[in-house]
Amino acid sequence: MDNTLIQLNNCGILRNRKWLVRGVSLTVDRGQIVTLIGPNGSGKSTTAKMALGIMKPDEGDNSIKENLKISYVPQKLVIDWSLPLRVLDFMNLTENYERSIINEMLTITGIQHLQNEDVRNLSGGEFQRLLMARAIAKKPDFLVLDEPVQGVDYAGEIALYQIIQDIRKNLNCGILLISHNLHVVMSQTNHVICLNGHICCSGEPKSIVKNPEYIKLFGENMDPTLAFYKHEHDHHHHPDGSVDHSH
Repeated sequence: MDNTLIQLNNCGILRNRKWLVRGVSLTVDRGQIVTLIGPNGSGKSTTAKMALGIMKPDEGDNSIKENLKISYVPQKLVIDWSLPLRVLDFMNLTENYERSIINEMLTITGIQHLQNEDVRNLSGGEFQRLLMARAIAKKPDFLVLDEPVQGVDYAGEIALYQIIQDIRKNLNCGILLISHNLHVVMSQTNHVICLNGHICCSGEPKSIVKNPEYIKLFGENMDPTLAFYKHEHDHHHHPDGSVDHSH
């Protein structure tokens, strides 16, 4: 149990007499990556908020390790882009970190060379790396990433997943990763949970090296950073995230 950082046991959130999510159980241990997938409105963010301790479950119980250092990278961040702000300034917006720590985190996320760049000039992928660098500067035990590869192209997605692997390796933290992709996840994910108001299915990702559908999309030389997750339930996820219960 010493390695267990957070645990949800049969948790649910009730709002206006409607369950946003119900019957969710998950555990994140130190050094483990757990990926939450599911269509829009499936309860992924609600589940993450329970894991963070932001929302108290209306049924079930959540336990968070005492004195746990937590960092969170949101899906969207509102910034006044009219203000000139360097990467170094952004790293110190809420806390003053030693320069050596900032350099270390920018190096882990691969943007050390951009430390004096104006944040407004960063690409989507570079800005996502900056958000990660800022989140890991306090060396958290538990890191929550809400759709970190959204809006990033295929090459950028691969790069960001490799960075997440490096973060786990360097910090030995537990990571809860929320993904909008219902079928392709990080190959290094220890456990995948598919949500749609409840846990539809869960398990380990399978390598997609020989998956015909993925080869058709990306060719023979796909990156081993990604893996295919085979859903085991009585409904079908369409590419747009909608769910067909006729299967």
